Amino acid sequence: MTDPIADMLTRIRNAVRAKHARVDVPASTLKSEIARILQDEGYISGYTTVEAPAAGGRSRAKQLRLFLKYGPRGEHVITGIERISRPGRRVYYNCSSVKPVLGGLGISILTTSRGVMTGREAAKSGVGGEVLCNVW
Repeated sequence: MTDPIADMLTRIRNAVRAKHARVDVPASTLKSEIARILQDEGYISGYTTVEAPAAGGRSRAKQLRLFLKYGPRGEHVITGIERISRPGRRVYYNCSSVKPVLGGLGISILTTSRGVMTGREAAKSGVGGEVLCNVW
């Protein structure tokens, strides 16, 4: 797999459209940080790390289980999620060029020298970084 972050975002997008209660993605530290931000911003209700059985009797693989969130009448909380910086085309923002997503209704997730944070937090902290994705 060349872009595991895009795979995670696609799994979330597909699970939301199919109205699943949860979705499992292969775990990594960066994906855990993205899930933490999604939970802090209210896009998912929670996440946890579980061990899933691996094929062929190998050791168990760690999975990140995201619990998706929906409105009172079943409407999507995550209406859109898109990958911005890809392995073939990296996109960087400095602290003054972080743009609001959907007029401030969405968030952008950046990886900075101070860790993974939202665009608003990065602008407030005065740091820039690579834009991973936008969520609205």
